[in-house]
Amino acid sequence: MLRLHHHPMSAASRFVRLTLGEYGERAELAEERPWERRPDFLALNPAGTLPVLIEDNGPPIVGGTVIAEYLDETRGAFQRDKRLLAEKAIERAETRRLTEWFLGKLEGEATRYLVRERVFKLEMRPEEGGGSPDASAIRAARANLKHHMRYVGWLAESRNWLSGSRLSYADLAAAAAISILDYLGEVSWEEEPVAKEWYMRVKSRPSFRPFLSERVRGIPPAPHYAELDF
Repeated sequence: MLRLHHHPMSAASRFVRLTLGEYGERAELAEERPWERRPDFLALNPAGTLPVLIEDNGPPIVGGTVIAEYLDETRGAFQRDKRLLAEKAIERAETRRLTEWFLGKLEGEATRYLVRERVFKLEMRPEEGGGSPDASAIRAARANLKHHMRYVGWLAESRNWLSGSRLSYADLAAAAAISILDYLGEVSWEEEPVAKEWYMRVKSRPSFRPFLSERVRGIPPAPHYAELDF
C-alpha cells in the first residue's frame, strides 16, 4: 500500500500524484500543513518538506524528484513505451533537467511565493507567518512567471512533448506547477497559445482528473479551471 503525505497546493506533491496516476497506482492521501511542523510528520522527514511517500510501512521516500526516481525503478521500468523516463541516457538527462527546472527554478521564482502569499498565509497563524499578502512578492512572482510560460511555449513549439517525442516527467512537473497557478488565475493563457495547447493535452489525461474537482477552502478556482477546452 502507498501513502502520500502531500498538500494540494504543493507542486511537487501534484507531480507525484500525476506520476502515480500515469503508472496506474493508487495511494492513500494524507494532507499535511508543513508550516505546523507536526511531530509525527517531522519524524518521517526532519526537513518538514513535502511530499513524502511510504510504501508498505517502509522507510520514508522524501521529495518529488526522489519519489519519481523510485517510481521509475519500481514501476516505470516495466511500462515500456509508457515509461516516463526514456531509455537513452541523454534523453533522460534532458527530462531530469526540465523536471528540476519546473519543480526547482519555477517553484523558487514564482509558484512558492504566489501560493504562500495567496493561500498559505490565509491558513497560517500570525506566529507561523500568516497575515496580509506581500504585494511586492506577488508582483515579482508574476513577472517571473511570464518568462517561465514563454519557455514552456518555446519547448512545446519545438517538440512533441516538453522534453522530447513522448510524455515524460518534464510534462508532469510543468503541469503540476502550472495547474496550481491556473487554479489561482495567475496564468495569462492568451499570451501563450502554444503553451495553452500543450497544457490542454496534459489536462485531458485521466491522471489529471482528480485535480479538476478539488477545491481549496475559501479560494474558488479560476472560472475555466475545470474546463478541458478553454
